[in-house]
Amino acid sequence: MSLLSKKAVVLLLAVASLGALNAQAAKAVAKDTGSTQTVSMLANKFKFTLPKGFVANPLPASPTGATGTMYTNEATKTVVIAAENTIPGGVNAKDNDGEFLDTTASDFATEQAKALPDFTKLSEKSITQKGTGLGLRQIDSSATQGGGKTLDTTVMAASGTRMALVQVISRLSDNAGHEALVKQIVSGK
Repeated sequence: MSLLSKKAVVLLLAVASLGALNAQAAKAVAKDTGSTQTVSMLANKFKFTLPKGFVANPLPASPTGATGTMYTNEATKTVVIAAENTIPGGVNAKDNDGEFLDTTASDFATEQAKALPDFTKLSEKSITQKGTGLGLRQIDSSATQGGGKTLDTTVMAASGTRMALVQVISRLSDNAGHEALVKQIVSGK
């Protein structure tokens, strides 16, 4: 895959995730927070369940075909954005395509640093989900979003011609809750 194609993927997903906060901030949310939310991406290869308290709001499809949902938890002030798109250029990624994921994660971190003036990358992890063998890249960071300092974790995966991005945004003071939610997502539970 050319570097241009990889950057295009990163930009498509970054636009979906960063634009989602602004697009959804003013929308009213449903009041049904009593049930869990199951999220399924990449033809069921990347699945996880969000705990009670999250409300799903579909995001408008982007002109490039990126689709997604923003899940908000008013009580914890946590946002989870799950977006998926076709990889440009007809690229077909393996379920654990290390080269593709490493480059995409690197490019994504670069784009986040450009978009968020106080972006600080805290760590990056390479994970293989048990059971599915799906490769994930996890970038943990902090930045100012929505008027305050946040903890951010972005998880990326690819399979075939599709790529998925899950971004978890929590208050800086909720480190334990943030880590528990991220662990649940990357474990596929």
